[in-house]
Amino acid sequence: MRIKSTILTLALVLLFPFCLFAFDGRVVSVSDGDTIKVLKHGIHVTIRLAAIDCPELGQSFGQAAKNFTAGLATGKVVKVWPVGTDQHGKTEAFVFVENMNLNKALIQAGLAWHYKQYSRDPELAKLEFKARAKKAGLWSEADPMPPWQWRKQ
Repeated sequence: MRIKSTILTLALVLLFPFCLFAFDGRVVSVSDGDTIKVLKHGIHVTIRLAAIDCPELGQSFGQAAKNFTAGLATGKVVKVWPVGTDQHGKTEAFVFVENMNLNKALIQAGLAWHYKQYSRDPELAKLEFKARAKKAGLWSEADPMPPWQWRKQ
């Protein structure tokens, strides 16, 4: 019984910051597949979708990823669950549009990689595996180049 209580307490302590800092905002623009701007209390906040990486706009499926994100989120009120900030000061977050996890939706559509360098989420890995198997989106190409490699060129 004591172990269950300790585990429950630890889970609540770890999850509490996410509940505390989650916020709602309206998506005012989409820069690319994994970067959006959200209006929060009159302030524009740049959000980088956590744990995923979409193709850059100059890559195959980069524009498709942007269009997918824009079609689902532009003008809508979203729930933002911050998990940190990236090296450019953007808020990294999971974003929910009408209870749909946008990060996961992009992976399922074959329009993003699970960014394993920064995420060990087994569910995201499984979603990418399924998208690859179905040859969805960018996985229809023989050897799609991950955006982190493309950016180095």
